[in-house]
Amino acid sequence: MKAYRIALAGLAPLFLASPVGAQGPEQTAQLTEASRAIAGQMIQTLGGELKQALQNGGPVNAISVCKEKAPKIAAAIAAEKNVGLRRVTTKSRNPNSVPDAWEAKVLQDFEQRLAKGEAPTGLEYGEVVDDGKTFRYMKGLVTQGVCMSCHGTKETIPEAVQAKLAVEYPDDKATGYQPNMLRGAISLKKPL
Repeated sequence: MKAYRIALAGLAPLFLASPVGAQGPEQTAQLTEASRAIAGQMIQTLGGELKQALQNGGPVNAISVCKEKAPKIAAAIAAEKNVGLRRVTTKSRNPNSVPDAWEAKVLQDFEQRLAKGEAPTGLEYGEVVDDGKTFRYMKGLVTQGVCMSCHGTKETIPEAVQAKLAVEYPDDKATGYQPNMLRGAISLKKPL
């Protein structure tokens, strides 16, 4: 495998690997840029829905956005852009968010990069895999203060939210976070 290092404007360097004869560095950079835009669209659309739900009914209302609307948003964007798109995490609330082996490895790398002081905005990774047949990309999602009312500790999650989470997600593992911790990532898969 030949590794390519591409410095992207305003972001930390992104390391991309590509099998010999598959995608060159320029094509890989284009795939990364397109994937970044798709992940940004997902984050912006979901963020808008969450903000509206929080304004209209508080954190209890936001739970249904993540459970019901987030998968629909991802599916609509995926169909429009001809990609696979989902949110993944090592501490899942939704069983569909459990990472595959590639995603788990990238999430572990994101954790290490955050621990070394990398800015959360730089947490992304893209790579051509499957002997040049697929491009995979992930964009890290880091918890913010507003996330604590659903993903924080028992002390920061309101009782009404805890009760709703217990009903909606009886096997919930997505709590115990502090601000600026890695919550998960947007994961994208594009056939080449």
